[in-house]
Amino acid sequence: MRVLVIGGGIAGTATALGLHKAGFDVAVSEAHPDTAEDIGAFLTLASNGMRALAQLGATDAVTAVGFPLTSLRLLDSRGAEVTHVPLAGADDPALRYRCVRRGELNAALQGEALRRGIRLRHGARLVSVTDGPDAVTARFADGSTATADLLVGADGLRSTVRRLLLPGARPVHAGQRVYYGYTATASAAGTGPEGAITMVRGSGAAFGYAVSPAGEGYWFARVAGEPSAPGASAVPATALRGQLLPLLREDATPAAGLVEASADAIMVTDATELPLGTAWHTGRVLLVGDSAHAASPATGQGASMALEDAVVLAKALRDLPGPEAAFAAYERHRRPRVEHNITVSGGLSRGTRAPSTPAPATTRPAGPDESLVRQLDWDTPLPAAPPEPN
Repeated sequence: MRVLVIGGGIAGTATALGLHKAGFDVAVSEAHPDTAEDIGAFLTLASNGMRALAQLGATDAVTAVGFPLTSLRLLDSRGAEVTHVPLAGADDPALRYRCVRRGELNAALQGEALRRGIRLRHGARLVSVTDGPDAVTARFADGSTATADLLVGADGLRSTVRRLLLPGARPVHAGQRVYYGYTATASAAGTGPEGAITMVRGSGAAFGYAVSPAGEGYWFARVAGEPSAPGASAVPATALRGQLLPLLREDATPAAGLVEASADAIMVTDATELPLGTAWHTGRVLLVGDSAHAASPATGQGASMALEDAVVLAKALRDLPGPEAAFAAYERHRRPRVEHNITVSGGLSRGTRAPSTPAPATTRPAGPDESLVRQLDWDTPLPAAPPEPN
């Protein structure tokens, strides 16, 4: 079976790795002209995402970039430590949370795909999809075409595949703007134990930061507000700093110092999500990752959910009789989990004083979700439907 994946980001490249491992003939088409190492802010892969990577055989490729996180601290608005607990997977190097720049993760996954012989074409911007009874054909802006048995749309929040085939499914604002930045030295990040991600329950913003082994501070701030005006991504860092500092200076925490020390390394984006119930497939076309179930970034689970998708889709197509049955099973296994994440994350984004902590349903510090472990385990066949909850 030939499968064409549209989108060479985290979801698309991981999906290609899974399909290739399952024995399918897979190719990836990516609109960006290169590996996009310099695009995007940073993200955190949770232990569930790292577990999915292990099933894809991609642990080493990803642990070559970024740095591990082993504990979670929560500070109040006075800078006092409220709690400090281990993160799930902290005792297993392959499952530890990992902080990584999005572009570096893209490049690591794409490099692994190329190493395995997966075809990856850059600069291929999709313009149309023809879904027929026997095959699906993608047409690109340069006039080229590609035909396959199945097409997977993994082209992100503003998915061209979704827009072409499901035009009524559109992302909506989730109530916050999210700022990201970096500092060059650990001193700007204040003190804190090695390997910790620190969340600050601030008066005017939810704030979080981590310090790399090289001493660079990675931080984010979530601020309630309406969608950004057009062109907001081009706003100078000095203006973005000016928007944040009055909110952060209300509190005695490291947050304001981090932002002040960030020079020009500041960016902003809107917290956005797809409505619950958004369709995921039609005919020979299926959506995965943010194309299907984007959530606000408040739970930090977007990339990890996409990695889970990659494993479950590959197993569904491997284990079930035909694409229709596989697509239906994939949706039955995935929709409850990812839509719970959308709901929890959206609630955090829309709450003006909600604590900035990981979603309880997706972190589970007491131990892994055994049903998820079985679902992701490569050697365990995927049933047509998930088991009923106890």
